[in-house]
Amino acid sequence: MPPFFRKPYTSDVTDFIAKLKEQRPSLEDEQRAGRALLWDKAVDREALQAWRQARVPQQPYVYQPKGR
Repeated sequence: MPPFFRKPYTSDVTDFIAKLKEQRPSLEDEQRAGRALLWDKAVDREALQAWRQARVPQQPYVYQPKGR
């Protein structure tokens, strides 16, 4: 077997991430917790619908008076 088929290639970034996960096994759980703080939120659909209905449409050019 030729020598270039013995070990599959992994990039430097992949090696770095693998070593980081070995050093800090709780890393993925910490990432999930951080994501839950900012992104994984329950949506109050009634409040969202009320907010959308209460919006006032904006005119195309806001600095022009309506009478012109």
